[in-house]
Amino acid sequence: MSVSPEDETRLLSTVPADLLINGLWRPAVTGKTFDVEDPATGEVLMSVADAGPEDALAALDAAVAAQGSWAAVPPRERGEILRRAFELVTERAADFALLMTLEMGKPLAQAHSEVAYAAEFLRWFSEEAVRTFGRYSVAPEGTSRLLVTKKPVGPCLLITPWNFPLAMATRKIAPAVAAGCTMVLKPANLTPLTSQLFAALMQEAGLPAGVLNVVPTSTAGATTGPLVTDPRLRKISFTGSTEVGRRLLANASETVLRTSMELGGNAPFVVFDDADVDAAVAGAMIAKMRNMGEACTAANRFIVHETIANEFTEKFAAQMFALSPGRGTDEHSTMGPLIDAKSREKIHQLVTDAVADGAAAVTGGAVVEGPGYFYQPTILTGVTESARILSEEIFGPVAPIITFATEDEAVRLANNTEYGLAAYVFTADFNRGLRMGERLETGMLGLNTGAISNAAAPFGGVKQSGLGREGGLEGIQEYLYTQYIGIPDPHLG
Repeated sequence: MSVSPEDETRLLSTVPADLLINGLWRPAVTGKTFDVEDPATGEVLMSVADAGPEDALAALDAAVAAQGSWAAVPPRERGEILRRAFELVTERAADFALLMTLEMGKPLAQAHSEVAYAAEFLRWFSEEAVRTFGRYSVAPEGTSRLLVTKKPVGPCLLITPWNFPLAMATRKIAPAVAAGCTMVLKPANLTPLTSQLFAALMQEAGLPAGVLNVVPTSTAGATTGPLVTDPRLRKISFTGSTEVGRRLLANASETVLRTSMELGGNAPFVVFDDADVDAAVAGAMIAKMRNMGEACTAANRFIVHETIANEFTEKFAAQMFALSPGRGTDEHSTMGPLIDAKSREKIHQLVTDAVADGAAAVTGGAVVEGPGYFYQPTILTGVTESARILSEEIFGPVAPIITFATEDEAVRLANNTEYGLAAYVFTADFNRGLRMGERLETGMLGLNTGAISNAAAPFGGVKQSGLGREGGLEGIQEYLYTQYIGIPDPHLG
């Protein structure tokens, strides 16, 4: 797919550069802006308004003012708005894919896959909007009736990460809209453009003023801090690092704020001796290299049975070596850049430390010279259990491989982490696969597959990977609270 500079310029000219507050696009109160870079070149794409605390509070004011009327909108109407948004995103898939490639770096083919995935949250929750069921029952003693209803929690603060700019926005916005909640969205400062364009699309789909407010900012903590402790805010949904999540949880405790936290990951990828090695390698490429490894679900540790480790490593290395780093708009590129220089330096330090501790780079292991923040696809063997690269989230195109001899050892190695978001297991023994599902401390498991994300499935983790679930039947419940109404026995009246 060929993309010209004129295509890029045209698209960027359609992206709102201001804040969206109460249905109006306006500059930040201070008039400040910040630049958004193309990580493949380091060049500035455009500048957007830089919100401060005053802007964020104005956005919350708008959300609070709109909450009552928005909650009263019939569920079917809320669902129809999401359905129209689904159709608009699908219709403009090429624009959203290109915009994500420009500001985040992923190859266009992967960006198109994200658009399809992101759109599914709009379609899924358009259907769930009318299914927020309660219940009616007779009290056990028979003297009253129990009416249980579901109600929107109220104004929400949604904080999205930079790695999936559209999918992370729709995964939060769609259930909030379906449930009848108003929102303040704070997109990542590294990739705010997709959220800006999506917010404009939601307006076009018919979302009323004040329901969705967007405040991009270069000072996230200072800007959203006053919102987290404001008693009018009823919920925060955050996707990002565990470190930041802990701070948000601490601040949220001041007002007992309802929270959803999708935090860090350290996914084990376990390959047993009876696995189809070629299928395992294909799964490894998806689980590791989707988004250049910049995904919380990315396979972080490859735990391979000692009898097939050499075959797996050789085939995996051949696939990694064949990847072609380049700007995502280049039709020959199969791997984009990392998001920024800081991220690349962290990854290289993890590799350097592992090699110094005895590991060997089968392929890669170095920074790609030239413009942009590229890093060679890398496989490490001989990694020791104490290596930082096994305990820290890599978030890049690096795959450390360690071996095991028994199922118990594989379980011990896989669970040896503070995280518990995703895991992957490859085995021909279905019973073993089920056992691993029962024994692994993880919120999600891919059994003989490297792709697990689906709008119809509950996404989330355990341990320090977070709280709550997004997507699936569970996703809308995060934006609803349960109310019980006691009713006298009608036969006594």
